[in-house]
Amino acid sequence: MVLLADNPISLTTSAAARVATIAAKMQRPAMLRLTVEGGGCSGFSYKFGFADGVETDDTVAETDGVKLVVDAVSIDLVRGASVDFIDSLGGQSFKVDNPNATAGCGCGSSFSV
Repeated sequence: MVLLADNPISLTTSAAARVATIAAKMQRPAMLRLTVEGGGCSGFSYKFGFADGVETDDTVAETDGVKLVVDAVSIDLVRGASVDFIDSLGGQSFKVDNPNATAGCGCGSSFSV
């Protein structure tokens, strides 16, 4: 596990609060896993899920006791990104602000580098 003071990815307080709320209801650890997969309309897509643990090659960012876990392959595609939780008239969702993305789709769930 890589846990750095100047972490290559971050989790906002809004996202951390949402993960903590969902995890408590599901009786799971407050650990959100972000994975980048091939596919989507722009080439890559973000996938979120709850993690039960941290793998040895994962990068971990922690905010307010909530962990954001990213695997070694995905971290290269999201380095410098921030994960936020948006609650608007359009709905609720986790949003990745990825400085590496050169293009994206309208829904914000897929990107290219």
